[in-house]
Amino acid sequence: MAAGRGAAALRRAWRERRAALLEPRYTPLVAACLCLAEGGVNLWVIRRVPYTEIDWKAYMQEVEGFANGTLDYTQLKGDTGPLVYPAGFVYIFLGLYYATGRGSDIRLAQYLFAGLYLLNLLLVFRIYCRTNKVPPYVFFFMCCASYRIHSIFVLRLFNDPVAMAILFLAINLFLEEHWSWGCLLFSLAVSVKMNILLFAPGLLFLLLQRFGLLGCIPKLCICALLQVVLGLPFLLVNPVGYLTRSFDLGRQFQFKWTVNWRFLPEEVFQNRVFHAALLLAHLAGLGLFALHRWHSSKESILTLLKDPGKRKPTSPRLTVNRIVFILFSSNFLGVCCSRSLHYQFYVWYFHTLPYLLWCTPTTKLAHMPKVLLLGVIELCWNTYPATVCSSLSLHICHGLILLQLWYGTAPTPVSHTPPPSRKPTALSKKAQ
Repeated sequence: MAAGRGAAALRRAWRERRAALLEPRYTPLVAACLCLAEGGVNLWVIRRVPYTEIDWKAYMQEVEGFANGTLDYTQLKGDTGPLVYPAGFVYIFLGLYYATGRGSDIRLAQYLFAGLYLLNLLLVFRIYCRTNKVPPYVFFFMCCASYRIHSIFVLRLFNDPVAMAILFLAINLFLEEHWSWGCLLFSLAVSVKMNILLFAPGLLFLLLQRFGLLGCIPKLCICALLQVVLGLPFLLVNPVGYLTRSFDLGRQFQFKWTVNWRFLPEEVFQNRVFHAALLLAHLAGLGLFALHRWHSSKESILTLLKDPGKRKPTSPRLTVNRIVFILFSSNFLGVCCSRSLHYQFYVWYFHTLPYLLWCTPTTKLAHMPKVLLLGVIELCWNTYPATVCSSLSLHICHGLILLQLWYGTAPTPVSHTPPPSRKPTALSKKAQ
């Protein structure tokens, strides 16, 4: 029965193949086909493309110290240096450590990450099915065409995809109005890697709009409590060591790995004044978007602090697209102002790019420039080592996306034209 319905759907899609590529209502069908294709692509990559050791061995050495009883975070280290991720990373990769024979079975680890890739893709597609914004043909570029993303998942085994998969699960929960569970998983994602905090300003805005200040506090407590529970074994032994290592916001990055600032002299790249300028630019961007793009009410943004039932006028309902736009744009602003982007950081925003490009009204002629932007960004991330040209091109692409987000989501001006005067009727003249 189900097979018959599926075959009928495929026949209908073939008859309407142009619509199936352009109309978002066909996203579930295209997503199913692409997920099947991606299963084969990942198997081919694992079997045919050599694995490259970068951080996996160091991850295993770091969690092995914990498995052997070391609870002082400053003593957990690997070949690439000390452990710099929060406690959630330790627990998840400890599970992988035991599942892969103490990290020695690389092929099994690759298959596990291929499964993670497909799970991540399903979660992303579920978000896109709910938003109903992006034409399905774009997903071909998001899936099979990205060499760098497949490499990050199944050839490098980085922790970034783990954090992002948990984050997308949290966003799916937000879309279903399961805010408490969503906050719990959001905090879990933060405990794997701190880049998830780039979504935090957008999430805070959403929580304030949905619950007000008092209603928002319990959700924030869920986030904080999970961090305490996960870090407790290490906090009891060396609290300062744990906090400074796992949440080190001032960590210096190596210039040789930067993808986005290669056109700068290294002394400027490492300069604290430059870092402060980027932070100010990030805060300014968040402030502008919060005031003029996220906040759609004519009332002051401070009304978000009130209980939603006591606001006058009442705040507009949080729609699926509003939630996704605020979270994705919050993260994108952070990526644009990042002190350094390394190759594995591409996964931080790769799966959000189609929405950021197509969430604004798109004419027929505007599709090609947007696809071109995706292609140039992919080319920049596939250029190794990064060059002056690739870094500048990446910033130009980011700038163009920001501009179209700013102008494409501008509120429609309200017309104040007075209604046309009506000619007096015979009855009105008689009344006068």
